[in-house]
Amino acid sequence: MNRVVAVLALARLAAITAVALPTQMAALRFGWPLARTLPGWWHRRALGSLGVRIREHGAPATNRPLLVTPNHCSWLDIPVIGSLMPISFVAKAEVATWPLFGLLAKLQRSVFVDRTRRTATGRAADELGRRLADGDCMVLFPEGTSSTGDVVLPFRSALLGAARGAIDAGGHAEVWVQPMSVAYTRIAGMPMGRADRPRIGWTGDVDLPPHLWGVVTAGGIDVEIVWGEPRPFDARTDRKALAASLEREVRAGLLARLRP
Repeated sequence: MNRVVAVLALARLAAITAVALPTQMAALRFGWPLARTLPGWWHRRALGSLGVRIREHGAPATNRPLLVTPNHCSWLDIPVIGSLMPISFVAKAEVATWPLFGLLAKLQRSVFVDRTRRTATGRAADELGRRLADGDCMVLFPEGTSSTGDVVLPFRSALLGAARGAIDAGGHAEVWVQPMSVAYTRIAGMPMGRADRPRIGWTGDVDLPPHLWGVVTAGGIDVEIVWGEPRPFDARTDRKALAASLEREVRAGLLARLRP
């Protein structure tokens, strides 16, 4: 994508953000139902501005409460997943302090977890339980960090503890957990190779502006979403066994789309 087209794309993104931000702020303040659906509207139009195309395999579970556990590659995962259905995210506490992204995360009603403080984690689990009890679908990244997008890092079973806490906090006998594979497969219409991965994967200390510019100038990105088999999670579930099972299915779904 040439620079002129990229600048126009960013201008369009800025325009829809200028409309959506104050509207979502008002929706949250006054409790409008729009607060659940407006973020998805913004994500779909943001992806259109960035030239990101999505293809889904399978479908989200209809069971509630529902916790979705995808692999994590980039900040781009948020608008990709957020565009699919009304959904909110469980994020690490430091995300709340990030410029712009922190504000967007708050406006999407994200639950922030400080994993370094047990009391804070307990409060986050209680909030997650209330959100699940209200029928919200929540997304948790069990890897705890992002990768290059062609591998799945080990799932941290401790992060699933929030779901167990949610069972008690929400008064439910069980929570449904559904794995999801997020596979970035093509860039500018061509299969994405290892050399292209840093353009999508947001790892290390890469600053957001140059990474965003790399996505905008990529000439189009194709991403495939694989919905896995939902699993019940109750008080008797082995948390480590569940994490290992979710990890295996997410990895299998990712590799199937990257190497069909």
